[in-house]
Amino acid sequence: MTIRVLVVDDQAIVRDGLVTVLSLVPDLQVVGQAADGAQAIAAVERHTPDVVLMDLRMPGVDGPTATARIVAEHPGVAVLVLTTYADDDSIVTALRAGARGYLTKDAGRTEIATAVRAVASGQSTFDATVGARLVARLAGGAAAGAGSAALAGADPAPSLGARFPELTPREVDVLERIADGRTNPQIAAELFLTVPTVKSYVNQVFAKLGVRTRAEAVARVLR
Repeated sequence: MTIRVLVVDDQAIVRDGLVTVLSLVPDLQVVGQAADGAQAIAAVERHTPDVVLMDLRMPGVDGPTATARIVAEHPGVAVLVLTTYADDDSIVTALRAGARGYLTKDAGRTEIATAVRAVASGQSTFDATVGARLVARLAGGAAAGAGSAALAGADPAPSLGARFPELTPREVDVLERIADGRTNPQIAAELFLTVPTVKSYVNQVFAKLGVRTRAEAVARVLR
């Protein structure tokens, strides 16, 4: 299946580069470009992409605002953030807006293509830097870096089990791995479970947290 992609970035040279790179991937098709959030919202209406590759900081309507609009109006469209910024505020804002994945512009063609496929299939995906910050937050450890109060805070965060007492210990294990960007097969291998069993746990976690997607689950963790 060909995945239809909309590229959103306020820098023309970046957009052109991404279009060129993605055009070399056989199962990806770039169906449009946008230079800001307002154009992105209109382009989604016009082109009906499967995935929006979204920059965050743009003039006019920024990436998080556009993401929230797109997710609300087109729930079948997945937003994958591709940005220069990996600070805690940017990560939290993007995930709360409804982004399913978060990459920095250090990512190469293979990593971007893999992430596009992941979010198109309903998975969440994060690059190593973002994943490390999420792990630090979930572990309730010290701040993941300077200015990381938005994720970890000045004091150690309570454990997920304490924050979500409605979850069983095994469901907490699954939620931690969802937030770290693990797929169901990866979770199954790490917890010595079958993939159908993991799927069942994931559904139970979603039901108890009142969320529908992995990205929503991560955003709930970060509140």
